Order: sequence, then C-alpha cells, then structure tokens
Amino acid sequence: MRRVVLVGRVVPVGRVVPGGRVGRVLAAALIGVAALVGCGPPGNVVTELGATGGVPVEGGTATMALPPASTPNWIFPIGAPGYLASYNSAIQDLLFLRLYLPEKKGDALTLDSPRGLAEKPRYGDGNDTVTITLKKGYRWSDGRPVTTRDVKFWFDLIKANKEEWAGYSPKLMPDDVKEFEVLDNQTFRLRLDRAYNPTWFTANELQDFVALPVHAWNPRHENPRRAFARLMRHARQFSAFATDPLWKTVDGPWRIAKWTTSGQVELIPNTHYSGPDKPHLDRVVLKPFTTADSEFNVLRAGGVDYGYLPPSVMAQSAKFREMGYRIDPWEGWAITYIVLNYHHPTAGPLLRQTYLRQALQHLIDQKAISRVIWHGSAAPTLGPVPAGLLDADPYPYDPKRAKALLAGHGWAARDGVLRCVRAGRGAGACGAGIEEGQELRLSLLSQSGSTETSNTMQVLKSEFGKAGVALDVRQQPLNTVLGTTVPCKTGDPVCSAWQLGFFGTQGSWYFPPDPSGEQIFASNAPSNMGSWSDPRTDELIRATEYSDDPAALRAYGREVARRLPVLWTPNPAYQVSALRNDLRGVEQNPTLSLTPQDWYYVKKGGAGR
Repeated sequence: MRRVVLVGRVVPVGRVVPGGRVGRVLAAALIGVAALVGCGPPGNVVTELGATGGVPVEGGTATMALPPASTPNWIFPIGAPGYLASYNSAIQDLLFLRLYLPEKKGDALTLDSPRGLAEKPRYGDGNDTVTITLKKGYRWSDGRPVTTRDVKFWFDLIKANKEEWAGYSPKLMPDDVKEFEVLDNQTFRLRLDRAYNPTWFTANELQDFVALPVHAWNPRHENPRRAFARLMRHARQFSAFATDPLWKTVDGPWRIAKWTTSGQVELIPNTHYSGPDKPHLDRVVLKPFTTADSEFNVLRAGGVDYGYLPPSVMAQSAKFREMGYRIDPWEGWAITYIVLNYHHPTAGPLLRQTYLRQALQHLIDQKAISRVIWHGSAAPTLGPVPAGLLDADPYPYDPKRAKALLAGHGWAARDGVLRCVRAGRGAGACGAGIEEGQELRLSLLSQSGSTETSNTMQVLKSEFGKAGVALDVRQQPLNTVLGTTVPCKTGDPVCSAWQLGFFGTQGSWYFPPDPSGEQIFASNAPSNMGSWSDPRTDELIRATEYSDDPAALRAYGREVARRLPVLWTPNPAYQVSALRNDLRGVEQNPTLSLTPQDWYYVKKGGAGR
C-alpha cells in the first residue's frame, strides 16, 4: 500500500481492495490478445521496458490524450465555479508555479518537492503563525524576479473576491489569515486566526498559494476588486488564451503555443525558466477526444504517444506491448459519487430523506459494476475518504432492504412506479415536502464519452426501476455537466436545471494530500455541489483541521459515510495508460498533476545512464 507522508500524519494513498485492484487490472491486461490494425509508435521503437533510464535524446514532440469529452477551458490560476476539471489545474501548474506541489517520492507522496516555489514552511507561536521563504533565483519569463509581492497579489485577489473564488470555504482561506506580512522580497509570514494542525494547513491551505506576476497583471496598481474583474474578463475569453499577452508572463517550465476552442493545447518550453527541471522536449500536445473509443482508434494507429486503454479493451494490452507501448494503471487519490441537489424544488424534499438515500445506495451494486462494467479497473467507494481509511461498507448492495425502507416510509407501487401513499412528517410517512400521490422519479445528468459510464448509468436505471424508482438519465460533455451541477440556493434558477449529477468517469473528487472534507462536504463548501449541510459533518471536519490525531480523520470518514451526503459509486482508476516505451520520465501522480518537463525520448537500444 502506498502512503502519503506529511508533517505529523501518515495517510494511505489509493484504495485497499480485497484481491488487490492493481493486480486485477494487470491480470485482466494479460488475458487474451485480439488482432489490432495500426503501425504502433512511429520512429524509434524501443523494446526494453522501463519508465526511466536509457540514453536521452533532447527535443521531440509528445502527444498526450485528454480524457473523453474533456476540453481544457480555464487558464487563470484562480478557479471559478464550473471550471474545476483536473486538466485545467494541471495545465495552470505548468505555467504558474504553486508554492507547494505534491509529488511521489518512492512509495510516498510528499509536499517537499523541488518543483515547488517555496522552502518548507516554519510554524511558530503554538502553530498560529507560519513563515514561508521563496526559493532563490526564480524569474518570470520577462526576466523580472519572482518575489513575495507576487504571492501577496494572489492573496489580495482572493481575499477581496472570495465569493467568486471556487476554492473558498467560509472561515478557511483567506478568512483564517489575520495578516499577511511581507518581511522582504523572499520571505513572508501569515498570522492565523487560531492554531491549526500543521499537516492539514500545509497540505490543504498552503498548497493553494501561487505567485502571480503583479508587475505584468496589475501595472496600474488597481485595487484588488477592479484588477480581479479585469483578469476574469480575460479568463473567459477562451479563444484568446494562446494570443492574449496577459498569459505570456509565466514562471513555470512551459508556456502556451496553441489553445484551440476544440480543446487542443500545445505547450513549448519557457526558455527563461529557472527551476531545477528544465524541459527536454520541444513541444507537448494535449489532444482532446469525444469518446474513449475514438482515442483508442488513434492510439492503436500510433497517433498518440501517451494515451489510455478503455477498460473494455484491456485484454488487448499484450498486443500493445508488442507494438512498443508499456501499460501502466494510473491510480488516483480520489473517490467517486453521484451528487444530489438538495435545493431542487421537487427532488430536494425527496433527497433530504435519509431513508431514501439509504435505499438508493442499497440499490447500487458497486462490486458487480466494478467487476463487469469496469473490467476490474474500478473499486467500490465506501465513503468520503479513500477506501483504505474505512473498514466497512455501511450500505452494501441489498435490494430487499431498499424496498423495505421505501415501503416502511409510505411508498407503494402504482403502474410500476412508487407513489407516496402516506404523506407527512411522522414515523412511517414519506417525509416533509413530499405530497400525497407524488411519484418517486429522479433525473440524472451524467457525463458522456465513456462506454463504461453509459453502461453504469443504464444498470442504475434498471436496478432503481426494479424497486419502483424511476430514473431518467441524460448525458452531456463533461464541461457541460460541471457547469450545470454547481452549488445553488433555494429559488435560484440553476437549482431547477439538475437533480442528480455524475462527473466521475475518471473519479469525481481528487483530494489534496490530506483527504479531509472541507472542500466537498462542509456547509457552503466550494465543491459541495449539492449543497449538503449538516452540523455534525461540519463538526467532524473542523476536528481534522485543528487536531493532528489520525483518529479525527477516521471518525469523519466513518460518520459521513453513514450520513450519505452523496451516493457512492465505483471509483475507477484515472486511466490505464499506454505509453510509447521510448518516452521516459513520466510520473503518474495520484493527484493528477503533470510534469512533462521531465519527459524525454531515448535512443533505440541505448544503455541506461
């Protein structure tokens, strides 16, 4: 089992699954070989296996496939609601350096990365101050030095515009910082509103900090509200990302060469980058695909250097090895779920009934879906933390129990669909806000592009239907789903646009290094898409923020798993990657960050260095 090692806490990475999920993936990959048409990787085909080593060749272009129906559409490193896809932040981190970046170190995940912009944070005064020093020598692409004023510019922007920042949770960043003190060009100090668990604060608060070029982005010294509004106008001009001078001042290893409205992004080296890991390649192409099947066709024809195998064709991986690819499952630090809109005018009263959520969860056969539909490349989600931190499934597949829960709360079948026959709030009644004769009918908006996701939704529709719950499923591209399933308040027009939402073909939520829940399940949290609000959940989350006792995280995980703020569904690997074997240096980080500056091609037959 991989582990995340952070200050004061050791956190398991990935999932602990009976039989070993990675083992099942690899076993499936070795069973059977189907005939393939295509020439495989063009150019040098290196037969020696290995993710590193070999005699490097400077230069070249690497093309990486983006997930199906996914289109990068946000470049500004301050996220906005509806633009939170992982590929957006992965690209941003290549242009604008964060202070702290999680990366694998052996079998661990550490925030002590050489790619980060800052030295290790120093906590003092009983953990209610933290002092941070930037590493020396970093410059913007126009030659100006990166200083603490660039970090303060980011902080001032989110502080003055926190309601528009998708990372904002009330009482957390920036509310938990009483004062940002610039000590000199390299060092600043944060005075906090109380003592925090240093593990949590570093992993989940400081990891948001990024330097932004104040000299280039705010040369007229506008106040933070005016500057933010201007920057957001530029950030919404999707078609101009590659040409807008604003985005050309970067301090990361890459800069934008091309960014099309269809979602293709091309990166070229920032020749002024002063970090330790300067790019080897001349260009990196991030290529979009409408479906996993279309990606597979291009992959087997040799048109992608770093792609993925859809789970349905895992048996063909041996043939890909013969063609000069290596197969590497990319496990994510993630959970997957169906989000529930508690403020929808008709579905909200239904979803607020605990018994109803329990019944729906009992109708989801996660083990069978993982095994049959995902061909072993998924495993059950058990709760709000990675499954390795939980010891039981509180709601295993049990259709009889589901039907009993519904019948015991006033639902009876009429023409194949359950209707409420005992309206009201009392014991044995349907619950507050549910009318006599109301159908138990729900609508689910799901992302398109994946055969496995489509088949999963059809299985849920069938299982729900057998219990008398009508489920209507419609599918849209991922960006549409993300832009629709946003937090809302009762009466907001957007609240009527969706009831249930699914955006988990590659996992619904990728945790920061410490998998606490302040971003997804705390009241008014930025990624609490369904607007779940529960005092006990909030209390348990706060305990993980203040205490470094591992028991606090376990207590949160067990209790919120039982409360069911969402419906847990199988958690797939981010992807089963297929990489040209002469493309080396690829690290598949469980937080989904990318480091193409470390990628390089090797000569055919070259010895290891």
